[in-house]
Amino acid sequence: MSLDGGAALEAQNIRVEFGGLVAVDDVSFNIPQGSIVSLIGPNGAGKTTFFNVLTGLYQPTSGAVFFEGKEITGDPVHDIASGGMARTFQNIRLFGLMTAQENVMVAMHSQMKAGVVSTILRTKKQRHEEEVAREFAQELLDYVGIGGVTHEYARNLSYGDQRRLEVARALALRPRVLLLDEPTAGMNPNESAVFVQFVRKLRDDKGVSILLIEHDMSVVMQVSERITVLDQGQRIAEGTPAEIKSNPRVIEAYLGKSGSEASK
Repeated sequence: MSLDGGAALEAQNIRVEFGGLVAVDDVSFNIPQGSIVSLIGPNGAGKTTFFNVLTGLYQPTSGAVFFEGKEITGDPVHDIASGGMARTFQNIRLFGLMTAQENVMVAMHSQMKAGVVSTILRTKKQRHEEEVAREFAQELLDYVGIGGVTHEYARNLSYGDQRRLEVARALALRPRVLLLDEPTAGMNPNESAVFVQFVRKLRDDKGVSILLIEHDMSVVMQVSERITVLDQGQRIAEGTPAEIKSNPRVIEAYLGKSGSEASK
């Protein structure tokens, strides 16, 4: 079974059970090529679980995930990543005692050809490959706006710069689909506004399809071309920002029934 020609990533009838708990209940979803899509919902809605299924961290109880027409359900995480799908995490996962540049270079490991012996002997080929990787890492740091912190330890960077470093590291995999988990968490409104512009630039410059999980509704409404809403593990709505903003089921999921009635 394959995707239609316009989809970069598709999940079909995904169900995830943990013991007797159904975390994701028969959710289907797709990301059109070159689009910016957001996945939203209240706390506990199943967003991160669904995200983890897409990237191979969790295996679904049933259902299937397709990437560019090929089923990747059950594939190892590293194969999915090297195959063209990269992600960031809600909780920043950088190597604090490595520099910004080194953190980006770590992501390139799977693409480098030099073996253990070449690395130990520091052969000419290995040194050239490392220099190319170093230059590409610097290019990515410049691109995400933190080129001036190349040799700073990751743990010493500001929260916003650490978020940008995570994106640079994900871009080192040269992804065609990029998944961002709470990318503006901890940012102030000005930083979030700048990040919105960056996400659009990233899609336009790199031609990458982007999926965000995001709680900041201002960010979601500004950057998304389409939004999917989960509640209690089920998909309750999907549409444009304008359609989602006025959807009664979405309003009720976020405000509660009494809150939605009071807002009328």
